[in-house]
Amino acid sequence: MSFVAFVSGRYLRTRQKRTFISLISGLSIAGVTVGVMALIVVIAVMAGFETDLKSRIMGIRPHMMITRPRGAFTDYQRLLALVDSIPGVESASATLSTQVVLRSASRAAGAMLKGIDLRQKKPAIKGLDAGRLTASTGVTAPSAGGHALPGIILGKELAASLGVIRGDTVYLISPRGMLSPAGHIPAMTRFKIVDLFASGMYEFDGTLVFITLAQAQKLMRMPTSISGIELRLTDMDRVDPIMEDLALRIGGDYRLESWKQMNHNLFSALRLEKTVMFIILALIVLVAAFNIAGSLVMMVMEKRKDIAILKTMGANSGAIGKIFVIKGLVIGLAGTALGTATGVLLCSLLERYAFVRLPADVYYIDTLPVVLKAADVVLIALCALAICFMATLYPARQAAGIDPVEAIRHG
Repeated sequence: MSFVAFVSGRYLRTRQKRTFISLISGLSIAGVTVGVMALIVVIAVMAGFETDLKSRIMGIRPHMMITRPRGAFTDYQRLLALVDSIPGVESASATLSTQVVLRSASRAAGAMLKGIDLRQKKPAIKGLDAGRLTASTGVTAPSAGGHALPGIILGKELAASLGVIRGDTVYLISPRGMLSPAGHIPAMTRFKIVDLFASGMYEFDGTLVFITLAQAQKLMRMPTSISGIELRLTDMDRVDPIMEDLALRIGGDYRLESWKQMNHNLFSALRLEKTVMFIILALIVLVAAFNIAGSLVMMVMEKRKDIAILKTMGANSGAIGKIFVIKGLVIGLAGTALGTATGVLLCSLLERYAFVRLPADVYYIDTLPVVLKAADVVLIALCALAICFMATLYPARQAAGIDPVEAIRHG
C-alpha cells in the first residue's frame, strides 16, 4: 500500500476531534446524493416526455416530405416508383393538403384538409382508420339526390368544437371555387363523418381532417395534381443519408424536407430545456461540493501539526495534497454512488408502477413518462465526480503549502 493511500485511509477511518467536521462531511454526502438523484430522475422524465412527444408527432407527420417550390405537380407516379426503389423507405403516399372551412348545422371552424391516396401504401397515421373513407360509399342521403355521400374523418377535438359526432354530416368549404357574375363562389361539398381520430395532441386533433385523394382533387379542381409525397422510413434516424440519396436521384426541381427540419423549433426548445434543467439541478451538487471543500479546509487546519510531522519525515507537497484530494473524492464518490442507485431505483419504480398521475385534460398523457438512458446516468455521475474533484483542489493546495517549521512551532 502506498504512503498516500495509507494516510488517506487513516484519515477516513479516524474520528475527527471536532464533530462539526464530521457533520459537514455527512451533509456533503447527502447533498451530492440528492443532487445526483434529482438530476437522474428529472433528465429521465424529460427524456420520456421528448420520446413520447416525438412518437405522437411522427404518428401523424411523415418522416420526409417531397414538395415542389412552385406548388402542386402532376408527375408524381414517376416519383412514387422511384422512391419505392430506395432502400430504407417503408412507404410513400401522394397527398393533397390545403386550408378549408368546415361547417356543421350550427358552427364553423377552420381546418387543414389532407387527401389520402388509398391506392398507394397507406400512411401509418396513429389513431386513423383510413379504410373507413371507402367504406362510406354505401351511405346515401336524400338531400344528395340519392348519391352516396363521401366520407370524412375528423380530429376528435375538431368534432367537439363543431358539435358533431360520427354519422353526422358537415359541409367542407374550399377557397378554390368558381367565378360567377356575382363574384367568386367557394366550392362547398357535403361529407358524412365516418370516423373520429385521436392522436393525443390538440394541435392535430383540433385541426386535421382526412378525405380520399380523389375527393380532395375534385374539391380543389385539381384532378391530376398533388401537393406533395409523404415518406415513412424503416428507421427515422437514418433520414439524412436517405434524403441525400433521394436528392441526387430526383434532381433540383423538388424540395426535400425531413422530420428534423419540419419540427426543428420544437425539438430545439426541448433540448434547450433539458440543458437548462441539467445546469440548474447541477447547482445542488455544486453546493454539496462547497461543503466538501469546507470540511477539508477545516480538517487541514486541524491536522496542521500532523502534516508538518509528515513533511519532516520526507513527505513532499504533492503527496500531502493527494491525501486530501483522495479524501474529498471518497466523499464525492459515496454521494454519487448513493445518488445514482437511488435515482435509478426511483426511475424504475416510476416506469413500472406509474404512481405519479397527471391530469389528462391538462397534459396529453395521464402518467409520468420515464426513459432512463445509460449515457445520461454515466454523464451525470462523471459531472458530479468532476465537481467534487474541483472542490478538493483548494484544500489540497492549502495543505501542500504548509510550512512544517511554522506549523510545529505554533502547533
